[in-house]
Amino acid sequence: MMPRPLDVLLAGMLLAAAPAAANAADPLANDYPTQARVDYVFGCMVANGQTHEAMERCSCSIDVVASILPYDRYVDAETILSMRQGVGQSAAMFKSTRQFDDMVAELRRAQAEAEVRCFK
Repeated sequence: MMPRPLDVLLAGMLLAAAPAAANAADPLANDYPTQARVDYVFGCMVANGQTHEAMERCSCSIDVVASILPYDRYVDAETILSMRQGVGQSAAMFKSTRQFDDMVAELRRAQAEAEVRCFK
């Protein structure tokens, strides 16, 4: 039995939609909010120059970090780094806890990978 034209059309539409559906099903594919990405790029550009090339490399960098580190772990590590800049007993806790060291190390590894991919 030959497929009907409508069946062929529907099958083609389903195949065309499959990549989009796969991305929608993967919450980690793009779970960084735009504001977080922009903040990262601005900070990166401060460190690497206010040029179009720096913007491209910094954009690449946050994309690599986002592909390695889920957003919630990124926020946790950034929060720990921010708290470590403080003074007093609260800051000391963030500076001397092994679990926090591991979380920051995970972010640093993702950033190192981004450096290799985007800046070399």
